[in-house]
Amino acid sequence: MEIPWEFLNIGHSLKGGLPYQPWAAALVKERVAAAGRGDPTSHCLPGSPIRLHTFPLLRKIVQTPGLLLILNERDGSYRQIFTDGRSLPVDPQPSFNGYSSGRWDGETLVIDTIGFQDGIWLDRTGSPLTGAARMTERFRRVNYGRLEIELTVDDPKAYTAPWTVKIIHLLAPDTELIDYICQENEKDAPHIAEK
Repeated sequence: MEIPWEFLNIGHSLKGGLPYQPWAAALVKERVAAAGRGDPTSHCLPGSPIRLHTFPLLRKIVQTPGLLLILNERDGSYRQIFTDGRSLPVDPQPSFNGYSSGRWDGETLVIDTIGFQDGIWLDRTGSPLTGAARMTERFRRVNYGRLEIELTVDDPKAYTAPWTVKIIHLLAPDTELIDYICQENEKDAPHIAEK
């Protein structure tokens, strides 16, 4: 299975890469030099919605009136996106997935998310996301087999400007999700040396 570039470096398609604040650029340099040793997902912690867009595992989208659920094979996790017109909270409880509210703009589902906890990695290089971030996703079905997600991150604590990338997903509507549990039959964790 080919690993998508977005998994390794979410900003690979941007001219000049992601517009890091100086502290964030230094942090990414450290994380790359350490070969991603501190990656939270390597320690079975959840990835952010951005990271879940790039993991090479399947997801299932379930739409109900007022709520959209994204079910992930990775650790049997989920994301809930309210589509009943509610506003984003003023002071949400920080979490890995944040708090999401979606609306339809013609054929495009627009999702705004805030309330991320600090310390989230966006990719394998360790690009950071802080609690100040606002993420906007634009889901558009290009054709029967493809879904385009335009992703904009506005995180003034970690980046000097908002940035946008596009991710293409292949759709497999008749495919079942298979359990992928990070800790299941884990035999290597005691042998990984932390420095």
